[in-house]
Amino acid sequence: MAVTDMQNPAKGYVQTPHPVQSLPPVVRHITGHNAEGKSVFLSTDGGDHHRELVNKSATANIIYSTNQHPVELNGGEDIKYAHENEPGISVENGSVCRMVDFAPGGVSPMERVNSLDYAIVIEGVFKMILDSGEERIMQRGDIAVQRSTAHRWVNITGNGRLPARVLFVMLDINDSNTGFEKVQRELGLLQKDYGRDADFYYENDFYESEF
Repeated sequence: MAVTDMQNPAKGYVQTPHPVQSLPPVVRHITGHNAEGKSVFLSTDGGDHHRELVNKSATANIIYSTNQHPVELNGGEDIKYAHENEPGISVENGSVCRMVDFAPGGVSPMERVNSLDYAIVIEGVFKMILDSGEERIMQRGDIAVQRSTAHRWVNITGNGRLPARVLFVMLDINDSNTGFEKVQRELGLLQKDYGRDADFYYENDFYESEF
């Protein structure tokens, strides 16, 4: 099937354009084995689950998710799970691969997730800010290893006039602590999008100030 022939599975559900205008479409290829044991492409599509974030100003595309480790591939159990289940912000004992398209000038909530995150900038330039006030500029190809730390993403691409994209791979972790107390999950405004997963807000987060 040609990429141009694919239907967007989010059509009729996502209100904002997907992908964000001027960003290329995301194409997912899933591999497996045929009856002869040869490696083959099982599917080519745009992903099963899409979600608008923070007042419809960003779009998340779930590339894949798992709910156990090690992952069970036999019988296509992993494919069935990923297809049928839209994950929360993270998955207990599992993983989430999520592509997020940020609107021009987008600013994420200050958030902390109980997970180990590999964040790879795919398109654009970001400022990543920690709750200590420390910050780094991240450009295309740069990677942040987020170890359950509170952080905020600011899309500064084109002086805030262009969209940008980050790929997040999120792995479940054991309970962690800072040396003084247990680290708690804090999603800020993402509470509205992943409410079943979160119980904590940062007091200074407001919808009007985000994205």
